[in-house]
Amino acid sequence: MKTKNENGVKISIALLRIFVGWHFLYEGVIKLYNPDWTSFGYLASSQGPLKPLFAVLTQQSVIGWVDTLNIAALLVVGITFTLGIFERKGAIVGMGLLALYYLAHPSFPWLAQVNVEGSYWFVNKNLIELVACLVVFNYPTGQFFGLDYFMKRKPSKIKSYEMD
Repeated sequence: MKTKNENGVKISIALLRIFVGWHFLYEGVIKLYNPDWTSFGYLASSQGPLKPLFAVLTQQSVIGWVDTLNIAALLVVGITFTLGIFERKGAIVGMGLLALYYLAHPSFPWLAQVNVEGSYWFVNKNLIELVACLVVFNYPTGQFFGLDYFMKRKPSKIKSYEMD
């Protein structure tokens, strides 16, 4: 028998999963349907020790792939989290994507914060959402509230009646 607290934790993590998933899904859809969107500006203004890597990603021959992969990753995380299916795989993709976002514009106090929301010391929304993905990875709730629930269920036995 589950205690009230255990069910509360499951519900809380399921809500966290769905809300983070919705955020990823929204961001992916908005970028997908905006023909003018590109990650060029974000990458070109990157700060910190990985700035040379992000500069390479802005090259004309690469930026199209970067944009497509970014949108695809956002949609994968959004769909897996929102629907509660393959959420551990989605969490890995989300953590990787958010780590790249964070490393492109790390919230270090000694760096000028350019092309980012807010001014933070070390911890920003990307890092917080990365940790939320880590929670979902460690405590997937799709089998409790999501499509995984239906996929993991054993099919009910259908009684067959023979005609005499």
